[in-house]
Amino acid sequence: MRFEAVTEIDADVERVWTVQSDVDRWPEWTASVSRARRLEPGPLTVGSTARLEQPRLRPAVWRVIEVEAPYRFVWVSNAPGVRSRGDHRIVPLPDGRARVELTLEQSGPLAAVVGRLYGGLTRRYLRLEADGLRRRCERP
Repeated sequence: MRFEAVTEIDADVERVWTVQSDVDRWPEWTASVSRARRLEPGPLTVGSTARLEQPRLRPAVWRVIEVEAPYRFVWVSNAPGVRSRGDHRIVPLPDGRARVELTLEQSGPLAAVVGRLYGGLTRRYLRLEADGLRRRCERP
């Protein structure tokens, strides 16, 4: 199963990266995350982990598997029968703004079942994250 949300932000790539990569502060700008805690200090690097709590979902630990600062990070979380892969991409636009592309891919023997049960919620949470990120980055 694959889900995505895209938005354009009236801010440069560096501003968007600063907000998006500060995982501990996500609950301040997206209702899709009620608690977030990095499990080690410092910038996001391959191997960094974070524990996210989201309404109506079980808490999950996410591990960063790719980083290309300030343009992208990818992380994964494993649950019984389902592996989730979240891609957070920031694309510079010619006018100095940025486009954010958020994708969540789920694989594994239970991915189709989980996608059917939680697909609407997943789409809503990605949209909340994209819109919240836009509002936060465009704030003076």
